[in-house]
Amino acid sequence: MTTILKPLALAATMTLAFAAPALAQDAQPQAPSQAPAEDKTPVTPEAWAVHLQVTDILQHYPAFHSAFQGPNSFRPQATTGNTVDATLYAGVKPWAGGEIWGNLEMYQGYAPNNTLGAAGYVNGDGAKVGRSHPYARIARLFIRQTFDLGGEADDQEADLNALGRRRTKDRVVLTAGKLNATDVFDTNKYAHDPRQDFLNWSLITAGSFDYAADAWGYTYGAAAEWYRGDWAWRAGVFDLSIVPNNAVLTSDFSQFQVIGEAERRFTLGGRPGAVRLAGFVTRGGMGRYDDATALALATGKPADAALVRHYRSRPGAYLNVEQEVADGVGLFGRLGWADGTYEAYEYTDIDRTAQAGVSVSGERWGRKGDTVAAAVVVNDLSSAGERYLNAGGLGILIGDGRLPHPGAERILETYYSLGFAKGMTFSLDNQLIQNPAYNRDRGPVDVVSLRLHLER
Repeated sequence: MTTILKPLALAATMTLAFAAPALAQDAQPQAPSQAPAEDKTPVTPEAWAVHLQVTDILQHYPAFHSAFQGPNSFRPQATTGNTVDATLYAGVKPWAGGEIWGNLEMYQGYAPNNTLGAAGYVNGDGAKVGRSHPYARIARLFIRQTFDLGGEADDQEADLNALGRRRTKDRVVLTAGKLNATDVFDTNKYAHDPRQDFLNWSLITAGSFDYAADAWGYTYGAAAEWYRGDWAWRAGVFDLSIVPNNAVLTSDFSQFQVIGEAERRFTLGGRPGAVRLAGFVTRGGMGRYDDATALALATGKPADAALVRHYRSRPGAYLNVEQEVADGVGLFGRLGWADGTYEAYEYTDIDRTAQAGVSVSGERWGRKGDTVAAAVVVNDLSSAGERYLNAGGLGILIGDGRLPHPGAERILETYYSLGFAKGMTFSLDNQLIQNPAYNRDRGPVDVVSLRLHLER
């Protein structure tokens, strides 16, 4: 624990040092303003838009203690990885309330160990399919239709995959096509985008949210959202891979996932916040951990979930909270659970997760484009999953060949993002992982990352 408590204390001290002036100023009595409240300028509607983003992430960790290793382990030797991706976004308004978006994405490079070694993996922008030469794919191709139902104005600001448009607070939004399920579900203002905030997989979403996706994070599906006042309800159905952790999706939705989410937006002390509660059910061919372990004991071979797969259901749930506590200071947290009886299907090998963090805008010290943030994550696997790994089983991202001394995976991530030009940021990120892949006999792993992000 000492190895993670020292950096945690340092990160907390650093973050609070930036946050304290904001909190102190926020606590001071404020004289009532004599100026009349300004009306928010309505958004100028867009008929079309084109955007571009490029993200380059360089990562390195030094050699660490390792009593043994397996096929899906972090290599204990000092290791460096580099990933580059670029996305062209093109959107058009075909009719009132409608948007059609297409994204062409280019990838190149390998994350450290080619995206293997920790359940909370260290590069959320790196695809599971690394290649030394650049290659391109259509990442998204979807249609979104918004039906205004009245109420006060709640305009949509222009953004990636979102045309600037006027809309009302009460509305229904339908989305269908090829997309990422987390475009709609488990969003969070402070921890959701590995190109600009936290890099760790178990911080950009709840690590146990085993959302439907191919090896690049995308799938086919549809979602409906109903906004009424400060509430929103969402439901979606998405296509699964043909087998767990595969690059090919089913052609007929014979294996699928259903997700439902309720959101309540509110103000606390006059500051915005939100809470989201969701559940999901994955329906597909998946192996039961204890069946795979029993077969391994009977045959003397390593456990393999692929040998015991049957059509089953795997449920899960998450709680997602965000709250602004002072100007430019936000707190966030997530709790997540998934049924650990069965193997994870698409995302990563996490059955229980908890995270908490703070994000502080550089506007507090005259650097509007900067951000400093810190977060702690604790990930865990079911006892059945631990027995499976100890029998030589491999998960989506982990598998050290054996697991005689399992323990929760603990992650501390801190970053400083420097905005030095419009649409351009440079970030220094550090992730300390204790018990990588739930293994007390390996680590800790200390990963330092440099990230350059351009967006237009």
